[in-house]
Amino acid sequence: MSNEKDLTVDADPTNSRRKFLNTAALAGLAGVGLSVGLSSCKQDSAHAPAAAAKTDAAPAPVAKAEGGKYEVPPGQLDTYYDFCSGGHSGEVRIYGLPSGRLLKRIPVFNMDALVGWGVTNESKAILGTKPDGSPKYTTGDTHHVHQSYTDGTYDGRYAFVNDKLHSRIARIRLDTMECDKITELPNVQGYHGTFPDKRDPVDAAVNRTTRVFCGAEFSIPLPNEGRDMDKPDAYRSLFTCVDADTMQVRWQVLIDGNCDLVATSFDGKLAATNQYNTEMGVHFGDMMAAERDSCLFFNVARIEQAVKDGKFKTIGSSKVPVVDGTKAANPDAKTALVCYVPLPKNPHGVNISPDGKYYACAGKLSPTCSVIQHDLVLKWFDGELKDAREAVVAEPEIGLGPLHTGFDGRGFAYTTLFLDSQIVKWNVEEAIKAFKGDKNAKVVADRIDVHYQPGHGFTSMGETKEPDGKFFISDNKFSKDRFLPVGPLHPETAQMIDISGDKMKLVADHAVYSEPHDSIIVRRDIIKTRQIYNLDDFPHAIKDAKDSGVFREGKKVTVKITSVAPAFSLPEFRVKKGDEVTIIITNHDKVEDLTHGFAIPKYDVNFLINPQQTQSVTFKAEKPGVYWCYCTNFCHALHLEMRSRMIVEA
Repeated sequence: MSNEKDLTVDADPTNSRRKFLNTAALAGLAGVGLSVGLSSCKQDSAHAPAAAAKTDAAPAPVAKAEGGKYEVPPGQLDTYYDFCSGGHSGEVRIYGLPSGRLLKRIPVFNMDALVGWGVTNESKAILGTKPDGSPKYTTGDTHHVHQSYTDGTYDGRYAFVNDKLHSRIARIRLDTMECDKITELPNVQGYHGTFPDKRDPVDAAVNRTTRVFCGAEFSIPLPNEGRDMDKPDAYRSLFTCVDADTMQVRWQVLIDGNCDLVATSFDGKLAATNQYNTEMGVHFGDMMAAERDSCLFFNVARIEQAVKDGKFKTIGSSKVPVVDGTKAANPDAKTALVCYVPLPKNPHGVNISPDGKYYACAGKLSPTCSVIQHDLVLKWFDGELKDAREAVVAEPEIGLGPLHTGFDGRGFAYTTLFLDSQIVKWNVEEAIKAFKGDKNAKVVADRIDVHYQPGHGFTSMGETKEPDGKFFISDNKFSKDRFLPVGPLHPETAQMIDISGDKMKLVADHAVYSEPHDSIIVRRDIIKTRQIYNLDDFPHAIKDAKDSGVFREGKKVTVKITSVAPAFSLPEFRVKKGDEVTIIITNHDKVEDLTHGFAIPKYDVNFLINPQQTQSVTFKAEKPGVYWCYCTNFCHALHLEMRSRMIVEA
């Protein structure tokens, strides 16, 4: 990893955008015959604002006591990206760490008027549409964000995120930070956990992500077409594999119980999910009858061989191969597709240690965290273990309501305790010693209070083979008295903890908009973004302003426009009432960050076009009159004058 000096860059006031705005603005003003006088401004000390009065109600932040150690000064850059799910907003958010600054909200399963997600034809093609051309769904529920891997660490190509609500998986290109693919999983409801593999399970030469695994939480009749609705015994859950490159569903596995979180091994051989509701109950009481649930391990190579050998069925109209991974269908470990490792009731969350040796599966209803050894699971599949429970090598009692675990690469695990409102730091090897009977083993190393009821927790680079052990983020479900009151719906709390020393230190407390679930912390040098788009990537790009115009084929009209600050290539265009109008706009500006917007009043059109990008929108011209199409994104000193007229003739 580069040192902090290499990762922190001072802001440059003479950057290309600033220089462009200064020169272009003056040129534009001169072009319309205006004279401009510029003068520097100095703040008069007599008019400087008075220092704020000190009050007991606003104590100094904890970080101040550390001499600003965790602050990122104005104009400097954060060391990490924090990719965070947006919960029922349907989006993904990007924060900078350690500052906690919100950098971007990426629309995925939601509508977004800022960039026009769900408005433009390009975004609708990704979202999927109804017969009338409107998005198929306008809501979503994102839970887990994970990046693609190469050689056991993040490679900056893609991020994947689930939609629990409508059982969809989305892929985000990290060079543009935009969603480029969405796939709806067949025969699934409540798609919750997701995780990409870290290398190919069949071809050892392929050391990058090739598959993404998806766990379904709700059991349903299969197919869910109105049959067996009152026969809970017929309900089933499916575990799904999606091709990371094509985003097509490769196969599904029929299982017992409901899936929660998902993890994958570093050698590519296993995918895992913690399981609850072994009973396959449909009511709360029915779900709590069994003494134990399980952590499931999927032998990926065996599953793919079974599919290759034709040992599968399909469900309903779906053509996806479905293999049987239920306990009844897998009595022999040597041929089994799935290993069910018994654990205390209702485990929550499964995470693999950076060395690839162990899985931590938190208890939730048990005060324990089960440690499952990777090579022992493989031995079970080879028939060398009589009982899958033998793969459990530790089960330390760590506190009330354990949910999720992160790792620091120094042998310590960090688990969120929902009921205790704490993060507990514990040593994996010491837990194994204690499980073997060593009464002198020192398992728990530290505890720290968080505020309040932590859900997911994650360490910096902690889900790769190179965790750096610097920070832990606790995403807490309640904030109560932490921030200014803003009505009955409180913000939630993301608290940053320094884990670099023997003792954990709470160093930052940030409000986050409801309701995030999981995040990952990624070193910034891994992410390589584009600064502008490539004009040639867009098949409908208008490469020359001379190609602008209105093109009619019957009642279908295509309007082609280019933009260069501060003007659109067409000052006006005419269509007729009842026309189906498609507007295609290409932004010809090449300056970084010189984005234009395009909005049409009363027609519900508003979207952005970034430098060298092409976007389009289609609508029906139903209202005669004059409609000013204007730039919505400040781009120039003459931004307000950047307009075109749409004239709809009756």
